[in-house]
Amino acid sequence: MSSSTARFYYKGDRLKPLRAFCQVARLGSVSRAAEALFLSQPAVTLQLQALERELGHPLFERIGRRFSLTREGQVLYDLARPLVEGLDGLDGEFRGRLKGLQAGELHVAAGSSTILYLLPALVQAFRAQHPEVQLVLHNVTGKDGLGLLRADGVDLAVGSMLDVPTDLAYAPVYSFDPMLICPPDHPLASKPDLKLEDLSPYGLILPPRRLTTYRLVDLVFQQRRVPYTVALEVGGWEVIKQYVAMGLGISIVTAICLTEADRTRLVARSLADYFPPRSYGVVMRKGKYLSPQARAFIDLIKPGLFERRDYFDSGPSER
Repeated sequence: MSSSTARFYYKGDRLKPLRAFCQVARLGSVSRAAEALFLSQPAVTLQLQALERELGHPLFERIGRRFSLTREGQVLYDLARPLVEGLDGLDGEFRGRLKGLQAGELHVAAGSSTILYLLPALVQAFRAQHPEVQLVLHNVTGKDGLGLLRADGVDLAVGSMLDVPTDLAYAPVYSFDPMLICPPDHPLASKPDLKLEDLSPYGLILPPRRLTTYRLVDLVFQQRRVPYTVALEVGGWEVIKQYVAMGLGISIVTAICLTEADRTRLVARSLADYFPPRSYGVVMRKGKYLSPQARAFIDLIKPGLFERRDYFDSGPSER
């Protein structure tokens, strides 16, 4: 392909090289930009080279492994960034402005524990600020929730993630300790220097094994070579707490589910020495345009979180 032909081709579709340019400028890396754009590194490199030939100026200088903007590159970035972001979000912005924030909808995916313990205060605050927005909470977990995110069936999800797929982004906001719960008269309720081995003689009441909590409990006991037994599998923290209070077993729960009312019927003891804390936060599909409603909801969860674009554009290994 001749130089003139290449120049004409990229003028005919200038958005692609400008998008690649903006990603490299923001992330400082061709490989990270290629991952964010779901392109190969050579494709991104060719687009940058064609853009530099067309404009007649070098746009980047390489310092170590990082790409930094030249003076000319900074000028182009200041011009191109709002154009690229505006075009990428044009469809959603158009729909959002037609409906308006006051007449829009917001779809949020979350598991039962998140809906029951974490979201009530956030939902109340959002409804007070945006009473005309129809808020729809989708009570889903695991693959169902990820499926809704990928199919744009929801705007975002709120919950906990251990393994973050490469096409999704997770911004943890809250952290809760793992807790042993047992009845007040149970031998473990007042045992000093509680160890993981002390739980072995007692049957555990756990969520179904397909869920993260069960898998995490099993992993920790296996890694420490501590035997354990499961007396009962049952879904829902409220059910588990009720069965523990009845003396049917003990359980390992996340502190998110413990309320002031539980103090009268349960003893909770930290297991932070053995289990990692559990984070909860915002989950999004990478590259998804957020409606004004979604931005407002995220801002309630943590002000300024949406502006931290590194949370939503980079993979879990890069945070």
